[in-house]
Amino acid sequence: MKRLAAVAIAALALSGSAGADVFKVVPSVAPSAPVTVPSAELPNTPGSINFPPALLQRPAFVETRTYDQLFTLWQRDGTLYGVPWQVLAAINKVESNFGLNMGPSSAGAIGWMQFMPSTWERWGVDADGDGIANPWNPEDAIAAAARYLAASGGASDIARAVLSYNHAQWYVDEVLQLAQSFGTGGLDATFNADPLQASFAQNTQEVADARQQLGRAERTLRALSAHERVLQRRTSAASLLSDRLALDQRAVRFGVRVDAARTRVAGLQAELTKAREQLAFAHDRALAASFAQASLGSTAAPAYNGQYVFPVGGGPSLVSVSHHHHDYPAADIAAPEGSPIYALADATVVDAWSTPSGRCGIGMTIDTADGQEWTYCHMSYLEPSVTPGAQLPVGTQVGLVGMTGHATGPHLHLQLDPTTSYPQLQPWFQSFAGVAFRWQDAGPTDSIGTAGQAPVFAVVPTTQTEDSSGAVVLFTR
Repeated sequence: MKRLAAVAIAALALSGSAGADVFKVVPSVAPSAPVTVPSAELPNTPGSINFPPALLQRPAFVETRTYDQLFTLWQRDGTLYGVPWQVLAAINKVESNFGLNMGPSSAGAIGWMQFMPSTWERWGVDADGDGIANPWNPEDAIAAAARYLAASGGASDIARAVLSYNHAQWYVDEVLQLAQSFGTGGLDATFNADPLQASFAQNTQEVADARQQLGRAERTLRALSAHERVLQRRTSAASLLSDRLALDQRAVRFGVRVDAARTRVAGLQAELTKAREQLAFAHDRALAASFAQASLGSTAAPAYNGQYVFPVGGGPSLVSVSHHHHDYPAADIAAPEGSPIYALADATVVDAWSTPSGRCGIGMTIDTADGQEWTYCHMSYLEPSVTPGAQLPVGTQVGLVGMTGHATGPHLHLQLDPTTSYPQLQPWFQSFAGVAFRWQDAGPTDSIGTAGQAPVFAVVPTTQTEDSSGAVVLFTR
């Protein structure tokens, strides 16, 4: 209740009497406002406005804006449509991290302010006057967001308007709280930091906890249901009426426990669904912002070298790899949880699993264009588009670094199938040293198996299984 009260107070502060603080004078260097301000009362009529030919496709060249430029747009469009500019700034931060993560999202939202295409067609704005309402353009997108909030009653009830933007109370709470920090906590600090990214680890843990509780509840339900069936069979087989009545009463009482267990399973399934939705949202709003360099945009994109991409983003200050693996040929690529994971080459998905399975946890197996097969393990999140048979162009983001399955810390486990050689031996992998990652155990010669490094092939425990080729296979499902 205290949190809701605080949010309500924040909403009043943003839409209430402190107008001089909320709506500042637009600097003279501001971009020119739209020639005509599209109505917030009526949506676009069919054919009244032009859209990019490939509306759903992220353009090859993505426009960027400085903080001062965005600040001017938030103020201008907030003033034009009578909504608090701080809320526009907060939505801009939450939805795309100021243009660093513009999608398309897993739900299909696009651009600077993450509009669904159908909503953009109704409320999109040509704010820069180039004849096209473009959600990938910050001028158009921020103006459209202000228009949409105004159409949803943002001038009088900003909390309700934000709820219309994303139909979840937790989303409203986060946007309004972040909007308050824009007004009181220092704008530059809010722009450069990403306080919402801290919730990603919590979202990941909530999914894991909900899945674990559901598993226990399902096992309990199966055991109770099996016992209930035994009682029902014994009741039917009883020859004496008194025995049948006694067993029937016992079965009825036991059925109450079964119903309660079934209700609990249903409730936990709903909780898991909600946790997954929140995790997907956290992923979409701040994919690469879980580490400082990506927040600044310096390493937000994957590192390319010819037909290959290093599979984990973040750069050598954050991503590291050992020359060897603890018990068989593989690469454990250490990186902060939530770091982006990419398809290392043009590939076809052989198998993929979005819920933890065995020692591998969440992961996938792909065949790359060079004829090799690779398995990724321990991911915290797998993109919904990664399904068996899907084609993945090199550099496609496939998920996020995690520690699901048998893992003691966040990293991507990368192995060749069969596991007959180290990924670290491949020239493309070595070419990224110092560019996309650093060697954890770099010696004077910085080469595998020399300068005191551990041997390439360590002794394999006899309890491990082997495939038909004799290669050790640990991470299979």
